[in-house]
Amino acid sequence: MKQSIPMASRGALKLAASLWAASLLGGCGLSSITSGLGSGILGGGSAKTETGAVSEEQLLSAAQSSDTGPFTGGIEVAHGCPRFVPWPRDNFVTIYETGRVGDGMAIMHRGEITKTARECNIEPGRVTVKYGFSGRILLGPKGRPGPISLPVSVFVTDDNRTRITNDKLNVDVNVSVESPIGYFSAVRTVTFAIPEGTRPGEYEVFVAFDRTTPGAG
Repeated sequence: MKQSIPMASRGALKLAASLWAASLLGGCGLSSITSGLGSGILGGGSAKTETGAVSEEQLLSAAQSSDTGPFTGGIEVAHGCPRFVPWPRDNFVTIYETGRVGDGMAIMHRGEITKTARECNIEPGRVTVKYGFSGRILLGPKGRPGPISLPVSVFVTDDNRTRITNDKLNVDVNVSVESPIGYFSAVRTVTFAIPEGTRPGEYEVFVAFDRTTPGAG
C-alpha cells in the first residue's frame, strides 16, 4: 500500500540521501581507539590493559558524532597488540532491490562501519582481544522503514593472512521516514592460541560486512 510522505519526512529522506552520496564521494572515514599494554609484553610476563577502554556507549557516541577525525577516547597502544581494522573495502555494504545491483535508484539501505577499538590481554601462548566497532545504516531510495539487520564477520588471521578463528553476528537498527539513519555498536572478545616464538603483533583481527547477503553490492 502506498502512502503519502509529509514534507518534513521528505526532508529527512533527502538528508539521508545526501549523507549517503557524500560517503560515496569522500570515502568512509575510519578511526580507531586503542588501549595500551605494559612494556613487559615481550619479556615473557602477562600484560593487561586498562579496563573500560572499549565500550558500546563510547563507540555508539563516536558513530553518532559528526566529527570525522580520530576518536580519542582511548590510549595509544605501546606495541604487540594485534590490529583490529575492517577487511579491505568491506567496511561498507550496499543492499539493492533484487536483480538491480549497481542501480543507484534501487538502493534499499547501506551499512557503514565508521569506528573501531580494541584492547588486549597477552599471556604465554594465548592472546585475548576485546574488540568493538560501530557505524550506521542509511535508508536508500527503495528502503523500507522498520528494523534492518546486516550480517558481519569478525576473524583473526596469522602473518600469512590465514584465518584461524571466525565469529559471526548481526548489527541491528530501526529506521523510519522521519529518522532514516540508524546507529549500531558491538563489543565482544576473542581468544586465540599463538605458537611459541610467535609475536602477538603478527596477528590481525578484521571486521567485515557479509557480501553474500542477498542484494549486496
